[in-house]
Amino acid sequence: MSGSEPERLHTSVLVGPHGERRHNRKARRKAAALIETEARLAKKSDAKARWEAEQAEQRATIYLPAAGEPGPAALRTPGRFRLPKHQDTSATLAGQYPFLAEGGLGSEGIFVGQDLYSGGSFVYDPWVLYQHGIITAPNIVLAGIVGSGKSSLAKSLYTRSLPFGRRVYVPGDPKGEHTPVAEAVGGRAIVLGHGLRNRLNPLDEGHRPSTVSDIEWTTQVASRRRDLIGALAETVLDRALSPLEHTTIDLALRDAVRSADVPILPMVVDRILTPNRDDDEDGRLAEDGRLVGHALRRLVAGDLQGLFDGPSTVRFDPSLPMVSLDLSRVAENATLISVLMTCSSAWMESALSDPAGGQRWVIYDEAWRLMAYPSLLRRMDAQWRLARHFGIANMLIFHKLSDLDNVGDQGSAMRALASSLLANAETRVVYRQEPDQLGSTATALSLTGTEQKLLPGLGTGQGLWRIKERSFVVQHQLHPAELAAFDTTGRMQGIPRKFKISEGASA
Repeated sequence: MSGSEPERLHTSVLVGPHGERRHNRKARRKAAALIETEARLAKKSDAKARWEAEQAEQRATIYLPAAGEPGPAALRTPGRFRLPKHQDTSATLAGQYPFLAEGGLGSEGIFVGQDLYSGGSFVYDPWVLYQHGIITAPNIVLAGIVGSGKSSLAKSLYTRSLPFGRRVYVPGDPKGEHTPVAEAVGGRAIVLGHGLRNRLNPLDEGHRPSTVSDIEWTTQVASRRRDLIGALAETVLDRALSPLEHTTIDLALRDAVRSADVPILPMVVDRILTPNRDDDEDGRLAEDGRLVGHALRRLVAGDLQGLFDGPSTVRFDPSLPMVSLDLSRVAENATLISVLMTCSSAWMESALSDPAGGQRWVIYDEAWRLMAYPSLLRRMDAQWRLARHFGIANMLIFHKLSDLDNVGDQGSAMRALASSLLANAETRVVYRQEPDQLGSTATALSLTGTEQKLLPGLGTGQGLWRIKERSFVVQHQLHPAELAAFDTTGRMQGIPRKFKISEGASA
């Protein structure tokens, strides 16, 4: 080997594929790793130093105790601080809490009483609310236990409407409560019952609207008579009629109309039981109508005779401010009540369909009695659906809303019709209810928990009004003359009822 040692070392460094040896590369990587480790340790040390400084600062900070400084520094009296309770009216507190109650339905319509939430007057009129778009169905459902004041509310609503040009029809009054009211306002109560001279011919033509032509009127009268005889037969038989029975009624009614301008029910019964030979070609018509004929015979010669077996001695006058059919003399006979209601409904239908008839109330009191008969229920449902077309407001009066569950079987057509009456009434007024009725009432009306809790504590004349999605608690207010005429407790108290309302009070 030649040359000095430094020269040999320099020569060895330059040896390699990339101009340097492998151990130099390792040394460089090791030095880089050492630098990164030292930087990481320095950063960790700085973070620890900052944390220790924060901990030391917190330990050096002095906080007040949760209960405050002890002793005189607390600046507290030995006793607790108390303020007297303050109670005031919503009118005074409205400045601090302005949204205690809504503004109400406006000032147009019939005065009912006081809104117990706002303290203002509560005014209601289904025709006005319909014109303003607040409701789309003018029908009302009114429910309340005996003695809660629901009857007085119903009478106030329709009598206070009379000065506004409305009329009132009561197609059936099982207890006779509306008779003194009808007499007091210048209307008429038609009293029917055994032993009385009044007769009601179900085949009368009824009121003829001025806009109906002769041909149209003849067709309408024939259709109404046919439907009425069929409904009467269904009510007495308590079942639907067969096609053969409908045929016998049609032929007997046609023959009776040919023999008299105003036929009476005995004529139809005779022709059903003894058909005309020209109509009975195969000799089976008498057998087809035998059950119907004997069912209708109860109305002219059986236990229901004396009310429908002759020409009418009373007339339905739609121009009167109020017409009521008093059924209190036959209240013990459920079949007879349903028959009378069917006849009176047929009387009213022509008057209700008169475009010039104006706006009218139709009151169905003791509705649980009426809804037990399919023919009556179908007529009521038709009138409720056509309320806007006829310009009428129907009012259905119950003791409790669970009465709807007693109509027909679950899932039956009658139950569906009864439920549709509630669905087609956007105004529901609920007076005091028994505790066991709260659940069914809340379910039927979709009441909130707060509304449901109100019902048992409502006083006499106080009611929860549900008008679409809006709620009001209203105290009904009566004029002394109204109280005397509307009172239904006179017999229990031994007080004679007064039948007259002074002219100023009725207006």
